[in-house]
Amino acid sequence: MRKVELSLKEKEKYKIIKKLVETNGNKERARIKLGLKSIRQINRLIAGYIEYGKEFFVHGNRGRKPKHALTDEFKDAIETLYTSKYFDCTYTQFTEYLAERENIFLSVAEVGQILREKYILSPRARKITKKNLKKKLIAQKEKAKSQKEISKIQSSIVAIEDAHPRQPRCIYFGEEVQIDACIHLWFGNFKTALHAAIDDSTGQVLAAYFDNQETLNGYYNLYYQILIKYGIPYLFKTDKRTVFEYNKKGTTLDEDNTFTQFAYACNQLGTAISTSSTPEFKPRIERLFESFQLRLIPELRLANITTIEEANNFLPAFLDKYNSKFALCIDNNKSVFEKQPSSQKINLTLAVLSRRIVDTGHSICFKKKHYRTVNSVGTPIYFGKGTKCMVIEAFNKKLYATVEESIFALEEIPAVQVKSENFDKILPTEPRKIYIPKMIHPFKRLSFENFIEKQNLKVQKELEKVS
Repeated sequence: MRKVELSLKEKEKYKIIKKLVETNGNKERARIKLGLKSIRQINRLIAGYIEYGKEFFVHGNRGRKPKHALTDEFKDAIETLYTSKYFDCTYTQFTEYLAERENIFLSVAEVGQILREKYILSPRARKITKKNLKKKLIAQKEKAKSQKEISKIQSSIVAIEDAHPRQPRCIYFGEEVQIDACIHLWFGNFKTALHAAIDDSTGQVLAAYFDNQETLNGYYNLYYQILIKYGIPYLFKTDKRTVFEYNKKGTTLDEDNTFTQFAYACNQLGTAISTSSTPEFKPRIERLFESFQLRLIPELRLANITTIEEANNFLPAFLDKYNSKFALCIDNNKSVFEKQPSSQKINLTLAVLSRRIVDTGHSICFKKKHYRTVNSVGTPIYFGKGTKCMVIEAFNKKLYATVEESIFALEEIPAVQVKSENFDKILPTEPRKIYIPKMIHPFKRLSFENFIEKQNLKVQKELEKVS
């Protein structure tokens, strides 16, 4: 005799009718307990119990598939379409694509039910949905008998959690600094890019800077703040996008090759760079931007910040407040920041370097303007056509040029004279002295060219690995 499983309601009905038959009890009392309308219904239950026993109380549709139900083969086809082609879509988007592209017409609720049965959640699933499905899978895992089934359920649990391996913090302060930028509506009516740097060991936000886009200038300002306040870090972790790409598409100019510019500055100061395109590579900076979107935006709004300049002036006070609340104590971690370089060295190292050739007018063209080389007393120095030189745009935006082993200041050649020698009274002036830095290593053209060649070799090797 096969075992009969009853629901709670069915079991209660069975017990009442069984006791009624065995004790020859009161049918009216049984009717009231079961909430039935007539004694005739009690008589029908008694007759069914006498003829079929406990099995009579099982609902007739138990175990039967509805006539309009979707077949298992159809559900498998929907799962395959989602996992292979529409894996990054929400349930609503997937439903629309099924109608537009696959000629399959289902409701969002039906699609959601099919995918949830396969333990596939929407990218926008809520935490409570993930939590409930995880509980269900854990219960199934406990009942599973084979190791293969247990492994399959465990894989589904990990996929639902969207879990990543836990990463331990670095031991030393300054050993690893994660940097990135987030373009968001931080303030005002237009989106801006917030550049930020966080120490992996302490969770200390070391620097932050707003700019219109994710730019080399933004990352140079981060590096400048870190160098001035803490010193030279050991390692930067960042992504491979935008400013850190090896070459900008459609151009061969050195100043557009922003990865090389930033990497060369780091190389001169002794900071290593490690890049990856996966967010899990730098989890702390990714999490930081989530916190900033919750905490910084209201702070900027309440402070009536509307411009980038105001926002950058506001950031230092905000970072102090944020670090005092959330960062670990720096004093408990040994610092491996190297000694801060001088302001002059920082200014000249965080520079944009560009190779140029002297034209027929004995001038150098840079950013659509023409310049001439002058010495420390302002006397123009002319070089012949075709002379190779290196233009240096320092962090403070002053321009210099190196020719062979000499360095000169650059003076803009105006398109129209400022004053007329014939009609304007020009007073004699004392010879002005122009500051020209010493010829340090970063300014040598050959060392920069060698660094570019090494970067190009790295790119070629990476492309060979991919192919």
